[in-house]
Amino acid sequence: MISISVMALVFGVVFLAELPDKTALAGLVLGTRYRASYVFVGVAAAFVVHVVLAVAAGSVLTLLPQQLLHALTGVLFLGGAAMLLLKGGDHDEEVREPKDQSFWKVSGAGFTLILVAEFGDLTQIMTANLAARYDDPLSVGLGAVLALWAVAGLGIVGGKALMKRVPLSLITKIAALLMTALGVWSLYEAIA
Repeated sequence: MISISVMALVFGVVFLAELPDKTALAGLVLGTRYRASYVFVGVAAAFVVHVVLAVAAGSVLTLLPQQLLHALTGVLFLGGAAMLLLKGGDHDEEVREPKDQSFWKVSGAGFTLILVAEFGDLTQIMTANLAARYDDPLSVGLGAVLALWAVAGLGIVGGKALMKRVPLSLITKIAALLMTALGVWSLYEAIA
């Protein structure tokens, strides 16, 4: 059974954390050079792989005793919030252009770029953490995938326009605030 509240929470946290990340920029760059639908298919497939791995890792964490799990997820959320606030502009990823515009070449380039660039990324770690926190792999997985797809779509179609209207620093601060609140709540549960 899917929990809409867990899915919505995960969507919001992952969306806000990923929006200022390199994914939106990579999608924007690829989307300006190639057919957007081809790029999106490759990027979306890579995110499914990332979320499945993250949810599996998070599900393993649920085997820990409840207090230890809450303490661990609290520390990870607070660490994630700190990373989000402290990380600089890491938007210098090199984008290799496929030699032709075929579906397989373009979507393959998008898939490879995201698979490599996002492996072990903050949002993948957050997704594992959320899966452990809520012990609801399906709701967490759906929320994370939809958030990542939304960011990728925004990046591919109109990342530049969005960034002109919403300051990147504001998005980063909101995501860090949400993660801090989740971290404090998890630590409180570990102690209570």
